[in-house]
Amino acid sequence: MISDSLTDTPAFGSAQSNGAADYPGLDSWRDKPISQQPTWEDPEAFRRATAELSSAPPLVFAGEVDVLRTQLAAAARGEAFLLQGGDCAETFAGATANKISARVKTILQMAVVLTYGASLPVVKMGRMAGQFAKPRSSDMETRDGVTLPSFRGEIVNGYEFTPESRRHDPQRMVQAYNTSAATLNLVRAFTQGGFADLRAVHAWNQGFMKNPAYSRYEEIAGEIDRAVRFMAAAGVNFEALRRTDFFTAHEALLLDYERPLTRIDSRSGLPYATSGHFLWIGERTRDLGGAHVEFLSKVRNPIGVKLGPGTSPQDALALIDKLDPEREPGRLTFITRMGAERIREKLPPLLEAVRDSGANPLWVTDPMHGNTVTAANGYKTRRFDDVMDEVRGFFEAHRAVGTYPGGLHVEMTGDDVAECLGGSDPIDESAFADRYESLVDPRLNHQQSLEMAFLVTEALSRSGHRR
Repeated sequence: MISDSLTDTPAFGSAQSNGAADYPGLDSWRDKPISQQPTWEDPEAFRRATAELSSAPPLVFAGEVDVLRTQLAAAARGEAFLLQGGDCAETFAGATANKISARVKTILQMAVVLTYGASLPVVKMGRMAGQFAKPRSSDMETRDGVTLPSFRGEIVNGYEFTPESRRHDPQRMVQAYNTSAATLNLVRAFTQGGFADLRAVHAWNQGFMKNPAYSRYEEIAGEIDRAVRFMAAAGVNFEALRRTDFFTAHEALLLDYERPLTRIDSRSGLPYATSGHFLWIGERTRDLGGAHVEFLSKVRNPIGVKLGPGTSPQDALALIDKLDPEREPGRLTFITRMGAERIREKLPPLLEAVRDSGANPLWVTDPMHGNTVTAANGYKTRRFDDVMDEVRGFFEAHRAVGTYPGGLHVEMTGDDVAECLGGSDPIDESAFADRYESLVDPRLNHQQSLEMAFLVTEALSRSGHRR
């Protein structure tokens, strides 16, 4: 990785310059060990790309980020529930109006079901408009005796297995920014322009219920239908229900992208990462003394940390001290990814230690990453039953310890893909050849995502949330 001191970073929300490069300690991460980063071959191209990002408008705004922090604080108290979903790895070609609307539509549909099941507000967040970088197990990949750099997401290199495609190209960071801006433009239009109308979303869910495979959910669907009809008959102002807050999130893996998009908020004088509302640190980069934890400890965004089965209570407490020393409500989210076979053993000690420390992070389950297997035909996949078993284990652990299960983090798509096995209208391995589209990890398809929402409502109704 090539490090470069950034200057002339635009002010955030102010007409006057107040460069983020001048903020005390913001570049301390450069002196820390860093992993999962590209090797840019052209220093001049890197400087041009980061300079362009430094002068670009922010993708999100400090006021929006502050609203999200308030909503996540409510979820940590058991007064709301976070739904976070989207692609494992976005692609530039996938940023079309149809694909973006399908993802947003699916999240909105899931949120309606979860809202009814929990009788709580659902914070809606997409893994989109920035989820272009992916960690890899190895720096290099070998096929048929040819060795090339591994695919690290389209923000770094291409998926095609050629020397030119796999070259680490810093100009891709600019393309990722432009694609994210276009995606955010559509998301804002969809969620503020009537696309999110509760009545329309409910009608979409009625279409899902026409499939006999989902007849077991007819009772819940019928209750939601009666609730919507009651609101209409009672004269509820549906104009207020035609729009919704929708936030974006991604893994802050590529610090060469995150740093030039950091801005100083003119109201508070504090740094915000403006690449997304919510950023998280992955299981592979959560080293307490590493660059990723150091950088995100300096920005005002709400941040998440993925916790795998190897996480000790001491690890969790040390991360809280580093990332949330003031114990600020809504600041820190722990996203657990234990695996269905281990969550009931591994999660309770973490919950107990954090609870006893007096800290109150938001706890969210990622039931996808700990349940990845290889199918007999060679495809990377996940079994729907394993995914749901981890979700159930997550709720059981919180119920036993007396803490709040605050959210769900899933890799999903609004498209009719075949990448995860099972579901009531089951996907089997034979469908992979024609309908497997993911470049990295398998995702739940539209139907499986909605089925998950109906199943999670059952757990939410017993979770002890405050209504």
